[in-house]
Amino acid sequence: MCDGCGQTASGEHIARRLQRLEWTTRYRPVHINTLLLGAFSPQEERNFLYTPGGEFHGEAALLLDALGISTAGRAVDAVHAEFQRAGFFLTHVLECPLDKVAGQGAEAAALLTRRLEPVATRIRRSLKPKRVVLISRALGPILEKILALELGCPVVLDNGKLFEFDGDAPENTVARLREALADPARD
Repeated sequence: MCDGCGQTASGEHIARRLQRLEWTTRYRPVHINTLLLGAFSPQEERNFLYTPGGEFHGEAALLLDALGISTAGRAVDAVHAEFQRAGFFLTHVLECPLDKVAGQGAEAAALLTRRLEPVATRIRRSLKPKRVVLISRALGPILEKILALELGCPVVLDNGKLFEFDGDAPENTVARLREALADPARD
C-alpha cells in the first residue's frame, strides 16, 4: 500500500510518487499563506503544478490563472518561484493519481476518507497554513468531514461550496477563487 494515497502500489507507482514529492518539496514555502487542497494528483504529469518541464496545463494552468501568476514567456522555475514566494502551496488528499479501479464514486470517497486524518495532522503540524482552499469537486462527498476537522486555520469556500477546478466550468471557478483570495474578510 502506498503511504501517500492508500492504494495498492507497484514499483512504478512508488517511483512516480517519490518523483512528485521531490518536485513538490523543492517549492514548498517556509511560511504557507494559502494551502490549495485537491482530492488527488492529476493523472497526467503535464497537469501537475510542480512538474519541472514544459508548459502548464489543466489544474496547474487554472490555478496559476486564478492566482494571477503569468506563465507567458517565462521559465517554469520562475513561475514556480513566484508561486512559492506568494506563500501558495498545492497538495492533495491523495498524493497520487487515482487508479482507474478506485476512480468510481464510493471507492474514491472511501480512499479520501481514510486519508483525511493523516492529511489533517500534516496540515496542523507541518504545513501550518493561514488558510486552506478546497479546489476539487471530488472532495464534495467528504466536505462535512473536512470542515469538522480542526485544521488550525479557516477553510475558504466558494459561497459554502468547493472551488471546482475539476468541474464542468473551471473558468468560472478561476474568477471566483481570485475574488475570494482578494477578500480579506474571507481569511
